[in-house]
Amino acid sequence: MSADGEIVLPTHTPILPDRHAMPPGFWFLIAATAPCGFAGLFSNDPVVRAVAVGGGVVLLLAALFIYARNTKRTQDLGPAVSDIQRAFQTLLHLDHGSAYLARTDGRIVFANAAAISRFGDVQDDHLATALGRIVASPEVILATLQDTAARDGLAKEDIVTRSGNYRLSHMPVEPGLDLWRLDDLGQSSQSLGRAADILTLPMLTAGPSDTVLYLNDAFRRLLGERPKSVRDIFGQTPPVSGRVCHIDTPDGMKAFIAGVVDRTARRREIYLLPCQNGAGSSDGPPALSAGWDAIEDLPVPLLKINNAAMITASNRQARVLLGLENMNDRRVQDVLDGLGRPIVDWIREALAGQGGHVSQFLRGRGDNQETFVQVTLNIADGAEGRHLIAVLNDVTELKTLEAQFVQSQKMQAIGQLAGGVAHDFNNLLTAISGHCDLLLLRHDQGDHDYGDLIQIHQNANRAASLVGQLLAFSRKQNLQPERIDLRDTLSDLTHLLNRLVGEKVSLMLEHAPDLAAIKADKRQLEQVMMNLIVNARDAMPQGGEIRIVTQNRVLDTPMVRGNVAVPPGEYVVVRVIDEGCGIAPDRLQKVFEPFYTTKRTGEGTGLGLSTAYGIVKQSGGFIFAHSEAGQGTEFEMFFPSQTLPVANGGLLPAKASEHTVTHGTGVVLLVEDEAPVRAFASRALRLRGYTVMEADCAEAALELLADPDLMVDIFVTDVIMPGMDGPTWVKKAIVDRPDTRVVFVSGYSEDAFSDDAEPVPQAVFLPKPFSLNALTETVSAQLAARR
Repeated sequence: MSADGEIVLPTHTPILPDRHAMPPGFWFLIAATAPCGFAGLFSNDPVVRAVAVGGGVVLLLAALFIYARNTKRTQDLGPAVSDIQRAFQTLLHLDHGSAYLARTDGRIVFANAAAISRFGDVQDDHLATALGRIVASPEVILATLQDTAARDGLAKEDIVTRSGNYRLSHMPVEPGLDLWRLDDLGQSSQSLGRAADILTLPMLTAGPSDTVLYLNDAFRRLLGERPKSVRDIFGQTPPVSGRVCHIDTPDGMKAFIAGVVDRTARRREIYLLPCQNGAGSSDGPPALSAGWDAIEDLPVPLLKINNAAMITASNRQARVLLGLENMNDRRVQDVLDGLGRPIVDWIREALAGQGGHVSQFLRGRGDNQETFVQVTLNIADGAEGRHLIAVLNDVTELKTLEAQFVQSQKMQAIGQLAGGVAHDFNNLLTAISGHCDLLLLRHDQGDHDYGDLIQIHQNANRAASLVGQLLAFSRKQNLQPERIDLRDTLSDLTHLLNRLVGEKVSLMLEHAPDLAAIKADKRQLEQVMMNLIVNARDAMPQGGEIRIVTQNRVLDTPMVRGNVAVPPGEYVVVRVIDEGCGIAPDRLQKVFEPFYTTKRTGEGTGLGLSTAYGIVKQSGGFIFAHSEAGQGTEFEMFFPSQTLPVANGGLLPAKASEHTVTHGTGVVLLVEDEAPVRAFASRALRLRGYTVMEADCAEAALELLADPDLMVDIFVTDVIMPGMDGPTWVKKAIVDRPDTRVVFVSGYSEDAFSDDAEPVPQAVFLPKPFSLNALTETVSAQLAARR
């Protein structure tokens, strides 16, 4: 590394070991050959001469054999060292951990000094041979880590052996070359390894096929030998946690209480607790006699509970798990809850033998509400009478994953519900606003009913906007993406945003001078900014400053935020920062959920941030919230940079004409299953002079078109209908009528059209709810294009 911190790649061969050099044995044999030759040449004794010359020839042949073998191994190492490999060798040379660079098949191409010191020279240059000196089945571990690294990019596994505790990590360096590191964890490891040797209780670690992976000293002394399988110890009946098992020892058969802890899917640990005078049976409840001090250091969280649901004893692991220094004389319900019924009843049922071995998932109380434990109760008898031994297992990570899965399922269900409700509402709103348009044609501003009609029309538009937010949350709203320069868009929006924030709040814009463009729907992006600015304003009732900062950002590696990973690439980042009251950590995770709001009742719908989330995600971006109570809030959005022109979609959006259509000519086939919508649309088109034929389903429309003499200029059809949908029947109809124009209408978005389906030619899309003018202008524009 140079003085300025830059890594300097060496230009010579790898540092250590040099596998192109001859081994010391080769040079020794060459050196020994010379004295033999001189002795044979200058000796007068023919016997000595023959022996010396013969020995020299043998030594020379041996040296040539070593040379040939070493040359073959060197040739097998493949092509020249790459710059990446040379850089890794330079960095790993002084690494204190054992490190290897190996090919995908396990052939070693480089070993650092620590690896050579730890494992020596590996004769066959295979990684499994080196690891075989500390583990029994290195091939299985290597294959498992390679599969994990191929999926996640990095893999590691803790290895517990009698000789120590290790962590083996694997990372691909370049195609065909992998980095392997072995770190000696020693006594700092949380795994059991050497720490288990100081336990007075017998303990073993078993693999998935019941292979004994590890025995502590107490277990080895008990058996007097090292078994290979769990069946060699317990016979054909596997040990069950809390049950009595019998072990054949050199001193005869002895009874123990088994404790089985499943650490992972591939490893479990079995402990043996002594029985009282060897009493008990494998079917009935055991009797414990060992004092509680004997299991204080047992690495399994345990509680002793009496018949009054009081905790009378606990070991160190249980207190660490629940975050309490002393749990003696506490009630179980003061430490754990979440059963859904009184815990005292559960304790009594367990003491009575009713479901004592049924595990329950409980949650810590007080400051440990984020800790979840699996509790299994086992009956025991002692000097204080019958009581329960509770075995705890930390399942916090499992419950967290479960909660995340349930949340994702809930959000998906709400999204589907929102899409379905929005479709039905759009049909209703189309009929309401459409018939209101028809009434407005017969009333002028002097009519006393005109004001009421305007109110109906405006509230129908507000309802349509609310439905649009539902569709935005479910990511099913219609987007019209275009290439946008955020500097221009936000500058044009500034006058409206300043009116939104009021006089007490100031709005500041900070743009990067070389800001890249993005691809988004300008109207929807403005909706996102307004939602965020309104929330920031409401968080500062006493006034303050809101900053909007834009900048370019390049991610060389995935950026992980919570459970979301932003892939590498070029992005435009938009940050909205306020100086408000902030959001508490327990609420911050819920701000993007629909209908969730931190405002008082009546002050917010809870759809603002969920709408923003849906629009950003549908635009291919990411949005994150950062906040601290009393320190303000920051919303950060990542949009992919757009350097190429935005391509048009399969369907063209309907474009309104410059003037309102007053009269048109042509034959329109209107296909709509909703009767109120069909009634409004047919009246609107007839009022503009079009000839309209109606059909309530696709099958009826095809029956009308079966008449070859029937002339139709344009199809206006719903997309989703009972039976055959709109695109399907239109494709059949245009086979015989290829010049017919098409207008698709739907309460859903254009996602209703299958992505892999062939687009319908000469078709436009008109989303519901649509007004009288929007419908007639779209039909007029299509017919004009046809002419």
